[in-house]
Amino acid sequence: MPKAKLYRWDNLDAGPEEVEIPTDLFGAEVNEDLLWRAVRTYLYNQRQWTASTKTRAEVRGGGRKPWPQKRTGRARHGSIRSPIWRGGGVIFGPKPIKRRLELPRKMRRKALISALSARAREGNLLLIDRFGFERPRTKGAAEVLGKLGCPEKTLVVIATDEYRVPVYKSFSNIPGVECVRTDGLSVWHVLAHEGLLMTQKAVEELQRRVRSGAKAVA
Repeated sequence: MPKAKLYRWDNLDAGPEEVEIPTDLFGAEVNEDLLWRAVRTYLYNQRQWTASTKTRAEVRGGGRKPWPQKRTGRARHGSIRSPIWRGGGVIFGPKPIKRRLELPRKMRRKALISALSARAREGNLLLIDRFGFERPRTKGAAEVLGKLGCPEKTLVVIATDEYRVPVYKSFSNIPGVECVRTDGLSVWHVLAHEGLLMTQKAVEELQRRVRSGAKAVA
């Protein structure tokens, strides 16, 4: 059974104790192909696809014919907003569309387990029983991460009921550190950070979600 270091909020200076962590969450084989698919799907779906250009029907002006059809010696034109004119419409330009990649739920779940298992296998997974911030305090959060020996880029994962203003705002202004809830955790979040710090409640909640195959697990 895999193991990880667990720190106690009330006694951080005492050092960690080694505890067993769920095998079904942190003891799986790392599937690099599945990780690539999950990250590609996540990043692709972050695009808004809102780029837009105007066609000749949408560009302002061009209501009258610029000059007569014949007897001017010039080329025939019907509108100054033709695509061949400067300031005219755009041919085959981008338009807002809806595009989205989907990954089967079982594949999303296995990819997340694979990412968590990779961090546990590397020894970059740390646990803490809770965060006892009474008010937002960036300095205090930075000191906690320093005592725990967390890398510069660390992902802090907390349970849904632990996602309170004093907690997530304490980490929000630390460069390279991000705080997310278990229901918003994705493979990209795990792989984009070198370290992973989770509360005990977060592990238990994530284990329940993974076992039940909850839709929000990405």
